[in-house]
Amino acid sequence: MHNIIPYIIVFLFGSIVGSFLNVCIYRIPRNLSIIIPSSRCPSCDNPLKLWDNIPLLSYLFLGGRCRACKARISFRYPLVEFMNALFYTLVLWRFGFGWHTLIYFVFCSALIVITFIDLDFQIIPDRITLPGIPIGILLGGFILVDPFMRHLPLGITSSFLGALIGFGFYYFVAKVGTRIFKKEAMGGGDIKMMAMVGGFLGWKGVILTTFLGSLSGAIIGIVLILCKGREWGSKIPFGPYLALGSIITLFYGQEILSCYLNMSILVR
Repeated sequence: MHNIIPYIIVFLFGSIVGSFLNVCIYRIPRNLSIIIPSSRCPSCDNPLKLWDNIPLLSYLFLGGRCRACKARISFRYPLVEFMNALFYTLVLWRFGFGWHTLIYFVFCSALIVITFIDLDFQIIPDRITLPGIPIGILLGGFILVDPFMRHLPLGITSSFLGALIGFGFYYFVAKVGTRIFKKEAMGGGDIKMMAMVGGFLGWKGVILTTFLGSLSGAIIGIVLILCKGREWGSKIPFGPYLALGSIITLFYGQEILSCYLNMSILVR
């Protein structure tokens, strides 16, 4: 039983941080302070009481509605809280205790905020990615582990190359795509995001994230076209798919690499 307690604590902590992420998702793209004022209902602007702001539970107790105005509360709020709590728990399971664990907590939270802001506004805030690039490189050189060989450190070389390749490759794709399609093929936010991801995951992480993000984006894009009637070539935010690829790379990069190497041996 004592082995489960750390995971319960981390899950609860992750849900509390997830509640704050909801504030960031709502306020950052609107250029509002994420600290002042306190949390309030977006419909009636009524300040939320402490017992109405308990992660996950308050949504259930209130029946998904504001206590004051009875407006419906988006299911996204408990979803973000649960996702952040789940990712924190997975980080602890994969990487154990250490300074790198705290850094991966922040990395996962940043990806969640990026995902939902990009879904709503089709922007990726510089307030997250620009500081994340040097922080990722610095921490990659001294604290973070290699997601493809978790018993080894990531190293400053891999981290720096990851940021460089992440920025350079996506900048090149954006420029070439714009020339070919005569419209913006990729936003600057995606470019800076992948520089940040490269700093945290290394150059191999950029490659796998790109593959997984493109694959998931293509699959979901086709489904939206077939089921929702979207037109071919319609613009969709790419940040959420890159975030998904980054999360999979962080948690399962080593297993994916091992599987690939084993398949290569069988083919030979």
